[in-house]
Amino acid sequence: MAKESMKAREVKRLRLINKYAEKRLELKKRVKEGDNEAMIALQKLPRNSSYIRTRNRCKLSGRPRGYMRQFGISRINFREMASNGLIPGIKKASW
Repeated sequence: MAKESMKAREVKRLRLINKYAEKRLELKKRVKEGDNEAMIALQKLPRNSSYIRTRNRCKLSGRPRGYMRQFGISRINFREMASNGLIPGIKKASW
């Protein structure tokens, strides 16, 4: 189980990303054109407003590693849920 503070930090990052998305996109276009003032303005935005700083986390446990993007959960929770038949269309292989 991830610490609650780590989960909260990720939520805060997502809020900042949504808040500054348009401004960041506009500044990036101006930087490509060669505007140095736009580059400085882009650098002054909060670091956590950049999408690259997000981390995929399991929706159930908050685990950052072993994340399965298709299901939005970690491999551990996926295996447990699949074994219990909670994920439709998934069954344990046996031969």
